[in-house]
Amino acid sequence: MLEPRGFSDAGLVGELGALADVRAQLAAYEAVVVAELARRRPVEWDLSEEEPGRGAEGWRPVRVPVGVSEFLADELAVVAGISPTAATVLAERSLVLVRELPATWAALADSLIDPPRANAIVAALGGQSESAGGRVDPAVVAEVEAQALEWAVAGETPRRLQERTAAALIALDEAAADRRRKQAERLTDVTTRATADGMGELIAGMSMPVAVACRETVDAYARMAKAEGDVRPIGQLRTQVMADLILRPWDTTREPVTAHLRVHAPLPALHTRPTNGRVTPGGAPSAPGGGLRASGGAPSSPGDGRSVPRDDRDTATVDGAPITAGQLRELLEQLDAICPGGLQAPTGGTLGIDLADPVSGALRATVTRPKLERLARRCCPDHPAGTDCGCAVLDRPPAVDRYTPTPAQYRFVRARDRTCRHPGCRRPAARTDLDHVRAHRDGGTTDCTNLCCLCRRHHRLKTHAPRWRFTMSDDGVLTVTTPSGATRTTRPPDLQTPAAFQLFGGRSSPPDDDDPPPF
Repeated sequence: MLEPRGFSDAGLVGELGALADVRAQLAAYEAVVVAELARRRPVEWDLSEEEPGRGAEGWRPVRVPVGVSEFLADELAVVAGISPTAATVLAERSLVLVRELPATWAALADSLIDPPRANAIVAALGGQSESAGGRVDPAVVAEVEAQALEWAVAGETPRRLQERTAAALIALDEAAADRRRKQAERLTDVTTRATADGMGELIAGMSMPVAVACRETVDAYARMAKAEGDVRPIGQLRTQVMADLILRPWDTTREPVTAHLRVHAPLPALHTRPTNGRVTPGGAPSAPGGGLRASGGAPSSPGDGRSVPRDDRDTATVDGAPITAGQLRELLEQLDAICPGGLQAPTGGTLGIDLADPVSGALRATVTRPKLERLARRCCPDHPAGTDCGCAVLDRPPAVDRYTPTPAQYRFVRARDRTCRHPGCRRPAARTDLDHVRAHRDGGTTDCTNLCCLCRRHHRLKTHAPRWRFTMSDDGVLTVTTPSGATRTTRPPDLQTPAAFQLFGGRSSPPDDDDPPPF
């Protein structure tokens, strides 16, 4: 790196121009690299329509480039450390540039245009040529591409460039607009995105007329509430109206929706002990299947005044997104899960308790509140009550000599993993399969040390995609190796990294005077 303080204003501008040139050249180089990888991952790698395990129509991705394996995007996502959606866009853009729009690729490689303008041309012309499965003569596409490049080199803005290029194509092929609209409709979906301070966005792709109608309806109801005296800001009212229209809390004809709460507690947190003159109970609600989770901060070390460094495990989450303590209490109250005796199962729902190792953070056992109370009262059957004998009364579910996991194994593995374990995938565990990491037909056991949560797509990838390798350690650390040899590791959310064990002389927290309760 150069020290920019030594440059004149003209020198700084020159450096910015050089950086823009390099970005364009790198984008062009990235496109040919991705296109070559796609060439080596042909559609022949995928299962045929007749073979079991083929993606179900209506569920499998519809954005797979022509002639390319459906799992290319998953490999790109792992290698580049990006989301599958971003990887799909990268694959599409690269193949369009290299296969369909070589003149645009060349202009990008020569730094005549920048990546945003190249992407605008790709968005307008990609997939239209007959060579890419479209219905437009390649000569027509090339003619429009040449005109678009003239506009791009002249400095047309990316948004306007895309509009003008699309219009130029329609002028030569009137049906192009309808085909693009129908293709866009097939790609619509509803997604969520966490923002900040416990907030999030609900994003729905739809045609513009429908989007405008939805927004106007929400706005009209919000203004009615404002006219009736509601003092909240109009934006907040619109948000509440939309939520009510979707959730319909007044509609009693539909099946009720409840929650399955989980309490995730490190073993020392099950004690209550004085800290600075107060009694601090441990444990907090959690929901590894895609629901509510919160874990309390580690207790302070008695006597030396130190506090355990906090990390992301101290944060309450809903579906993986952090929320505030106040929101957490509101949620529990709405679910009617707080009572004078502590947490209870919501009406129609369940309450489970996950017990974690205090040092490694590894999940040791899952249990319901009634069962935990029974075990606490019964104590060890082989020793007198009140004796701290150290005998195990709880542990993870044992292995079974069959293919199908037991209900206890389902609860344990989903509580341990909380999401699909494939790198970068955040699908909640409640909507995943329990998969044998080492295939059962190859001698893999039906044991929690050989089971992990994988969504149906990544379950299919592991089972049917050639040259992918999955291995898992006894504590649930999953290692995934792509056909190109890239290796990525995922850990159960609360499992400490090896470095954390050195924080306090081999412990993940300061020494505790109280021994954890026996298992």
